[in-house]
Amino acid sequence: MSNWIEICPLDDIPRLGSRIVQRKSGGDIAIFRTADDTVFALHDKCPHKGGPLSQGLVHGQRVTCPLHGWNIGLADGQALAPDVGGCDRFAVQVDENRMVRISV
Repeated sequence: MSNWIEICPLDDIPRLGSRIVQRKSGGDIAIFRTADDTVFALHDKCPHKGGPLSQGLVHGQRVTCPLHGWNIGLADGQALAPDVGGCDRFAVQVDENRMVRISV
């Protein structure tokens, strides 16, 4: 069973940027918004060396880790070849009022 948590209005997440949801345990969640207003949520930790993905560059449907340049797919949380590894992803919904929710 999913627990949907209301995060913020879509406009509070910058286009081609992110917003962080802090958790007491389990690591922070980065909420990403693409140029076409698609929203994704990933564990805010690169699978390579734990870099903060929320501080990376969003381009297309991927984010580039600011530490070592790994590209992570926003839709699946997986590193793009030749790199390997992945981070947890979380279900996201944007309702008709453009409110963003994630399932944790």
